[in-house]
Amino acid sequence: MDGKVSIKTYVEILKQEGFRGMLVTDHNTYKGYREWRDTATTQEKREFTVLKGIEYDTIDSGHMLVIMPTGDKLRLLEMRGLPVRMLIDIVHKNGGILGPAHPCGERYLSLLKTKRKKSKTDVISKFDFIEVFNACEPYESNQEAQELAEQYHKPGFGGSDSHRADCIGTAYTQLPESVQTETDLIEFVKSSAEITCGGVLYNKTTKDKLGKWNRVLVESFFVYNKLAGLRRLRKRRIELRNI
Repeated sequence: MDGKVSIKTYVEILKQEGFRGMLVTDHNTYKGYREWRDTATTQEKREFTVLKGIEYDTIDSGHMLVIMPTGDKLRLLEMRGLPVRMLIDIVHKNGGILGPAHPCGERYLSLLKTKRKKSKTDVISKFDFIEVFNACEPYESNQEAQELAEQYHKPGFGGSDSHRADCIGTAYTQLPESVQTETDLIEFVKSSAEITCGGVLYNKTTKDKLGKWNRVLVESFFVYNKLAGLRRLRKRRIELRNI
């Protein structure tokens, strides 16, 4: 799993802080969500809503947050490496929504630092939302993301990007009415209803600790993402034929 603590720990901390639900978006996997689905009691599920999402690593535009309709089993989303345009078409064809995570963040990880300038406008216009507050991004990155959402008239999401316990609950997305399923959330976002978000910055990320050496980590992600994408190429082709 992407997170360093159990899904139930996330839920316990969020409940203590007054949250009513969460959207799980591990990188290229639904394992965290499945753990909750398979181990949580009926009472636990009644008391706290856990929705299924994913953070997909594209080959050309960084990380994308994807939410598919309730019950969807599109295995392709657990196989990193699709180009963003194809990902957008597949998600929308199957009734889902998507938007860029930390779009103004690091190179290779974020849309605006990865996508070619001349093709950005067309791609951004097709997103359903934009993550405008990420607790693990600096103030300037979030401010640019907020301006991007306003420019393209997209709703803004907030996310903690929490991999560790002390980062959980540092960001929020507030909806004016309750949602219980992924389909509810998708319909709500498409309705253009008001969504607010925000939080506090988390200053203990690996990036903060590494300082200038973080550049080495970012560059290594480029190699890692390419190799991982190639490794899943055959499986992706098989799944694409079934869509």
